[in-house]
Amino acid sequence: MTDSEYLDQAEALLRSIEAACDRINDDTDADLDNQRVGGMITITFANRSQIIINLQKPLQEVWMAAKAGGFHYRFDGQQWLDTKGQGEFLSNLSDFASEQSGQTLRF
Repeated sequence: MTDSEYLDQAEALLRSIEAACDRINDDTDADLDNQRVGGMITITFANRSQIIINLQKPLQEVWMAAKAGGFHYRFDGQQWLDTKGQGEFLSNLSDFASEQSGQTLRF
């Protein structure tokens, strides 16, 4: 994948996360605070726990830090998959956010 293709896919992912946070706030009482600075999104939950998602451009990866640990994802042409075989990004984000918020959240 070229750097340009990576950036296109990674930016689309970050935009989808921002839109999902807005939708979750509209549809639930989860009260997510999401802030984006460049290639990084910080999602803060009502209990003050956070999930941090950031782009790692030199590696063409997206990294996610949550209470569950740190995870690295690469785009396989269709989806962002964990580099250690531990699942797909949006599914994992949904699981981690649900755990940290105490209610079911879907990204």
